[in-house]
Amino acid sequence: MALPGYAGAAASKPTAPTRAPSAMVATPHWLASEAGLAMLQAGGTAMDAAVAANAVLTVVYPHMTSIGGDCFMLIHDAGSGNLYGLNGSGRAPAAATISRLQGLGYDTMPVTGPLAVTVPGTIDAWSLGHAAFGNLDWSQVLQPAIGYARDGFPITSRLNYAMGQSRSYIGADANAAAIFYPGDRLPATGATLRNPHLAASLAAIADGGRDAFYIGAVGQAVVVDIQRRGGLMTMDDFANHQTDWVEPISITYRGYTIYEMPPNTQGLMTLMALNIVSGFDMAGLGAGSVEALHYQVEAKKLAFADRHLIGDPNFVNVPVAKMLSSEYAAARRAEINPNRANNAVQGGISAGGDTTFLCVADGYGNRVALIQSLYFAFGAGFVAGNTGIVLHNRGAYFQLNPASANALAPGKRPFHTLIPAMAYKVGASQPSYLFGTRGADGQPQTQLQVVNNLLDWGMDVQAAVSAPRWLHGGAIPNGVGTTTLSMESRFPSAVRNRLAEMGHNVQETVAWDEAMGHAHAIKINDDNTMEGAADPRSDGAALGL
Repeated sequence: MALPGYAGAAASKPTAPTRAPSAMVATPHWLASEAGLAMLQAGGTAMDAAVAANAVLTVVYPHMTSIGGDCFMLIHDAGSGNLYGLNGSGRAPAAATISRLQGLGYDTMPVTGPLAVTVPGTIDAWSLGHAAFGNLDWSQVLQPAIGYARDGFPITSRLNYAMGQSRSYIGADANAAAIFYPGDRLPATGATLRNPHLAASLAAIADGGRDAFYIGAVGQAVVVDIQRRGGLMTMDDFANHQTDWVEPISITYRGYTIYEMPPNTQGLMTLMALNIVSGFDMAGLGAGSVEALHYQVEAKKLAFADRHLIGDPNFVNVPVAKMLSSEYAAARRAEINPNRANNAVQGGISAGGDTTFLCVADGYGNRVALIQSLYFAFGAGFVAGNTGIVLHNRGAYFQLNPASANALAPGKRPFHTLIPAMAYKVGASQPSYLFGTRGADGQPQTQLQVVNNLLDWGMDVQAAVSAPRWLHGGAIPNGVGTTTLSMESRFPSAVRNRLAEMGHNVQETVAWDEAMGHAHAIKINDDNTMEGAADPRSDGAALGL
């Protein structure tokens, strides 16, 4: 969940990327980056480092991520030279039907509570990815996370702020309050936060593998608590869960092939927006110019106008080829008025948050872009029994309209905002860039800006993620229906004023606004040296070997 108006506590902002000769990890929290680096130092692969770093994030960033959430990965395998997509999103319970929810008195999906919980997919995604591409022992990669949960870690100013903002929400749950508000007090920045129950859950998973969660004692404790609260989840739902290997989708932009995850995620939105702006001379217009910003925002609106078509491809036919075609992009591009904002964009095709992103490149040539989330800050608003696990609320994205592509159905995966990304030079055998961000509906918008910064305006990776950023609509729950264009105050006032004169509903935010997401990136140079960037809006670090 975004924290509007919160600038964070960084006293200085990085001006240059971190450089390393052979390996790099970039995450939104320095402890996670250190854990990933330790795996690389131990001879581990990018996957070992990614799982270790993500596991630490589930402990030290509990407002944004948890093993009670979902996970997606793009994985470049040096051995085969192939790029793989790993969809670790969970499904609705078998008993979750539209009529059942309506019978319980709901006209729309509940946003919080047990009915908003789908099967958490993270542990299975870690397990499958690690089995295929890991080198270190499964238990070894989880040890840093277990240690931080058991022994504690320092609360950052960002976490302190989030806990304060969410106290009436997550603190209303007794299980959660005991962890996050011990003694019925908000812990101060710098205080030590411990979650021994989560340490025990992670230790059980380290010992028993993914089965400890999906058919074992950890999962049973989660399901019992969900049912106690009135949820529909069963152990059969957990036992039937599986992560899927999927084919990434792509377009070519400025001499690079940009890869994203396919539906049920919104990777299409980034690619559609890039297709639209590809017809403009973005390099000539210049970074931060009124014209370039106008075209970016209008392209976002046009892409998002078709987002309602995205759903679980096992249930709906998403017209991916049409949505990514150059002909469709040209037709939509022609709708842009270069002098006036369109605040009522219509879809062009008829149908027939809280998150953490990290990326790792190892010395063997393997690359991983991983994104994992709870959706809302502290997810569904409760901790499951004595597991220490905050559960996500991804089911909130389902619709109770049977005509919707994202209509609730048993065993269906909801529309997802999580989109890791990679960019390969056309004809190259490995990616040049790994990038992504948290930010729910803001993710495609931030990715669009980062790609433009890198490929149109020649910025290095740190400059690309540190540059002033805008966000159209809200970060959650849906950026389609709102027209506010939030812009960090580092954009010149003359630029913001001119965009307002053109009809954009401009709202100035703080200079480094966490609502704009936490973007991170790695560049692999032609000589295989690396440059990494962590977003100054986060507590992150890019570390290398």
